[in-house]
Amino acid sequence: MAISLFDVSVASFLQTLSGVSATLEKARAHCETNDLDADEWVGFRLAADMLPFSFQVISVAHHSIGAIEGVKAGMFSPGGPSPEPGYAGLQKVITDAQASLSALTRDEVNALEGKDVVFKLGEMQMPFVAEDFLMSFSLPNLHFHATTAYDILRLKGVKLGKRDYLGPLRMKR
Repeated sequence: MAISLFDVSVASFLQTLSGVSATLEKARAHCETNDLDADEWVGFRLAADMLPFSFQVISVAHHSIGAIEGVKAGMFSPGGPSPEPGYAGLQKVITDAQASLSALTRDEVNALEGKDVVFKLGEMQMPFVAEDFLMSFSLPNLHFHATTAYDILRLKGVKLGKRDYLGPLRMKR
């Protein structure tokens, strides 16, 4: 069985987004149970020179549905500064990304194979083909930001484990 571009991108993105969604919900419940304000976590940083929790969560969406949209357009750029939407807004960013990815068809995504896409940051441009961009750039970035968001929630005392991060596994039926 051949693995398709849809399988390595959209299916993987959805698995990670499901894990992020579940960890965000566990963190919300943790805050509710412990009389904490989740909105106070939105701007939290692991280190002074790192971007905040909100950026980590938004970047998960940007490197999933945003990556597919970038491939379709032939160009992908990093997301600019976003207003901090509050904790519920971050949950919505992930839910919206899941819905947009779920609306994509296998044929639609597989048709992107071989398409040129340029990563652009200021004057710097890096040329890719769709599958290399998605697998060597977006997927690692997605996991970096999902892991950083997970680590922030763990540091804040949310009881999370590896299974929470992994999301729903794609097991043999």
